[in-house]
Amino acid sequence: MAWRVTGRFFCTLAAAAVFLVGTSRLHAANTNSAEAPQKASSASAATKTPPNIVIILADDMGYSDLGCYGGEIETPHLDRLAANGLRFTQCYNSARCWPSRAAIMTGYYPQQVRRDTVPGVRSGGSGVRPAWAPLLSEVLRQHGYRCYHSGKWHIDKQPWTSGFDHSYVLNDHDRFFHPKNHQEDGRALPTPGPNDGYYATTAIAQYAVKYLAEHATEYREKPFFLYLCFTSPHFPLQAPQEVIAQYRDRYRVGWNVIQQQRGKRLLEMGLVRNSPPPMEVHLGPPYDFPEAFKILGPAEVKYPIPWNELTPDQKEFQTTKMAIHAAMVHIMDEAVGMVVEQLQKMSVLDNTVIFFASDNGASAEIMVRGDGHDPQAPMGSEKTFLCLGPGWSSASNTPFRRHKTWVHEGGISTPFIVHWPQGITARGELRHTPVHFVDVFPTVLELAGISMPDRWNGEERPEPPGKSIVPLFTKDGTVEHDFFWFLHEGNRAIRAGDWKLVAARGDPWELYNLAEDRGETNNLAAKLPEKVAELESLWNRLWEQYQQDAKRDLPETPASNTKPRKAG
Repeated sequence: MAWRVTGRFFCTLAAAAVFLVGTSRLHAANTNSAEAPQKASSASAATKTPPNIVIILADDMGYSDLGCYGGEIETPHLDRLAANGLRFTQCYNSARCWPSRAAIMTGYYPQQVRRDTVPGVRSGGSGVRPAWAPLLSEVLRQHGYRCYHSGKWHIDKQPWTSGFDHSYVLNDHDRFFHPKNHQEDGRALPTPGPNDGYYATTAIAQYAVKYLAEHATEYREKPFFLYLCFTSPHFPLQAPQEVIAQYRDRYRVGWNVIQQQRGKRLLEMGLVRNSPPPMEVHLGPPYDFPEAFKILGPAEVKYPIPWNELTPDQKEFQTTKMAIHAAMVHIMDEAVGMVVEQLQKMSVLDNTVIFFASDNGASAEIMVRGDGHDPQAPMGSEKTFLCLGPGWSSASNTPFRRHKTWVHEGGISTPFIVHWPQGITARGELRHTPVHFVDVFPTVLELAGISMPDRWNGEERPEPPGKSIVPLFTKDGTVEHDFFWFLHEGNRAIRAGDWKLVAARGDPWELYNLAEDRGETNNLAAKLPEKVAELESLWNRLWEQYQQDAKRDLPETPASNTKPRKAG
């Protein structure tokens, strides 16, 4: 089947010419057989050469935004990858951009590698990984892979010093049309002018295509790793007006109706068992920026109140915001199509493993930064700064509760698509096995036939928490985890089997049976205090262990955190 990309190419002709150079256990729900052996040979049986690896990340995209996950946004390229690959229904991220990227690229929980907050240690967004925690690119490059990156980074150090042969880094997260801070291979690039036609999502894909074209010409005998990180649909909500117009009428029904429509489709598709929970009408953004509401005006809404209670101006404003979000996802899908089309031109698509996910759930944040917000400018243009907000974020995260930064299901659940024609024998199936971003690292190593040493850079490596999910590429394979652990900004959770213990910052523990209640509406903590105590003890024990991991290579007196957290 040919991959054809319809839509826009937002670059100058000159740029285009450059780009086109050459305790309980989590069981697999889909099988009754014994667990397949997790050895490199099981991955390589389907191919005589190591597969190429492509990891694609969306930014702040909700669980149900894609068409193949129940959404109404047009995403034909990702839908096709899902139809010819696998869709995972219970994949977890780490609730925020930089922690999630650390989990994917190191195979450890972000606190273990100082990429989320650890008390008494420089950590979080300013944290530097221990010497024993290489990035996936550094390992693959040592084993013959060429490595390419394009898009968002949000990891310590720089990609060109971390195993990547080429990298386009978009460090400006406040501008989709005219970034002021972007680099290629460490060289600063100029800010695109008003007539250059630059749009970040398309440019990120074009740089990836450029690197792949060079690979096909100069390094065809080598396998490659492409780490493709879109900034879409992260705020600011900005997109070409003609694409926004395609979606504006679709969202006039409001967020309550969209949530219910998506919930119904998710059930019909067999992706989940629960209907959407009621929107939490008293829960607003995770950070308070009161000045933003003065700038944005009375049409902005701080809470997901019922749609029929909004004023006509509020309905129009909110409708347009979701139309912009949809346009951003739509264009990202086209950008994915550009990359897949290039893989097909290179005749490598069949032996390329493509992973697609979102770094966290949709965002309830509302703020104004960058170049500010001009209320007179067309919404979604470069002169506006808009955020999705809690109403539409609740709809985007259907059928789950809460948003990015929280560790309730809405904040940590992501669509997860794996596509590999030559190696997946169960194409088109769902996988209900719970998995986590920490599983990507060991999965890729198994696919590449690589065994990690016990030491790296002279430092002993802790036992990694992830598992290879390669056995799930077959019809009867299984993967088991003892637990999944979460902590971000005081929001904490642990899942063991179908039990999940979760608490927002400063709140008491809540207990849910996710097999019956993944919407997290029936809190069983008061009825089952023994289970709460058991899971709390496990969470605390692991937290102590992960803090020790973060400090094991540091001097006796650790440095303190030096930078405050930032929203977004």
